[in-house]
Amino acid sequence: MLPRPYHIRNVCRRILDRRSYAPLLALLLLVLASGFLFSNRRPDELPPLPVLSAESESPASVLRSPGPPTYAKLWAWEQALPQHSLDMPYPEGKEGRYVRYSNMARRLGFNNILNEVLMNTHLSYMSKRAFVFPTYHWALNHYQWPPSQRLEEQPKTPLNAFISGPSAGGLWGEGDNAPRSVSEAWYEVVCPESERRIINTTDVKPQIGAAEGDKIFATWQKLLSEAPERCIDVVPALYEADNFPQVFDLWLWGSPRILSLWDSFSKSPTSTLLQTSPIVEAAVNRNRYLFHPRGPRPPHPAPHDPYKRMLAMHVRRGDYQQACEALADFGSTFYGWNMLPFLPDVFTPLPHGHPDRVERAMEHCSPSLDAILTKVHVARAEYLRASQTKTLDVLYILTNERDEWLEELLAALRKENWGTLVTSHELELDAEQIDVSGAVDMDIARRAAVFIGNGWSSFTSNIVHRRLVEGKIPLSIRFY
Repeated sequence: MLPRPYHIRNVCRRILDRRSYAPLLALLLLVLASGFLFSNRRPDELPPLPVLSAESESPASVLRSPGPPTYAKLWAWEQALPQHSLDMPYPEGKEGRYVRYSNMARRLGFNNILNEVLMNTHLSYMSKRAFVFPTYHWALNHYQWPPSQRLEEQPKTPLNAFISGPSAGGLWGEGDNAPRSVSEAWYEVVCPESERRIINTTDVKPQIGAAEGDKIFATWQKLLSEAPERCIDVVPALYEADNFPQVFDLWLWGSPRILSLWDSFSKSPTSTLLQTSPIVEAAVNRNRYLFHPRGPRPPHPAPHDPYKRMLAMHVRRGDYQQACEALADFGSTFYGWNMLPFLPDVFTPLPHGHPDRVERAMEHCSPSLDAILTKVHVARAEYLRASQTKTLDVLYILTNERDEWLEELLAALRKENWGTLVTSHELELDAEQIDVSGAVDMDIARRAAVFIGNGWSSFTSNIVHRRLVEGKIPLSIRFY
């Protein structure tokens, strides 16, 4: 019997009964407030991949298209990856070792999924097995097109539209003979049901409990490495047994216990070889002209690269307000890699019962216009004092805000001598790039000299990950 899809009300009721998890309930509400639904159905229960066609839209037709992309060429490219061949020599092909995580969450925001994709890739690599990479299934309220324009009832996007690298079937490092990741469709071919070992998370997770992240990782690595079977499928526990049956679940990502994994994960080829997808790269390149400095010439030499002169800022509003109120009320701290202790802006919630507990947390999670302006001023001044860069005059705002509040913010920032001021809404994107516009914003923030994010956000956490892996200094990463 497979678990039924999660229902928001039941999830909240069950977790409310676990009072020791009260701070983490706020993290759940943060996910739910954004409209995410959990579904632990196995891949074969989900709608099939699109039927591949020999024809595809031309670039011109995509630029004019008011509807979603078909990704016909990208689906075909994923299907034709060279490791998708039974004749490949070991450790790939019909003798290779594989692991599929059917317990991965589905229909969440992309960055919650990306957390799992990357950490599960790292676990598979260390276990000497090929990772089975998923197709991204959209949370419907996050999908860019209305129901009348959808190509299918459950919209999907190839993982390679968002990212490139080993997690999405790309190459490992030179001389590394680790097996390359394969698609879910190829797993069905290379691992027939008769050759699969099913590992239910209920047989593993209860013995680990709320352990440190490195202990959780080591337990699973030992199991996957020592299992003699070629093919393993990790399936979710019943809903009644485990609300979050992922290997690296929400309770871990919302706790400092995740930090024990940072050193190995950040240095792993999963992290160091993670790349921007060609679709995202093209979107960033076509909009680079927007960031060219337009203010007065600086009195000292300044870089020509606009990203070396940029401060990027994540301003999430609207649907975030209710989530922030829950986070403040339950005393949650930051999420994921935003909790790294060497970053300059560490948040510690005030104890239960403190009269300023909620107000203090809201200042950081849902900052006022004045608080944002102060953070921009401080982050800019401290970075310029500490770095060789003498110019920060390009400001990019990653935001879902569209009302007069944004106009007030922009008007106030113009008085702070920002020669170039751009928001997410000004980007020119084709259909494929619109589909992955969140990843486009992330890549611009990755490149920026300074980034200000929201410490409770998985979106921010994944930007932090890439910036640190690529050598950005901690002082260039700030939180409200």
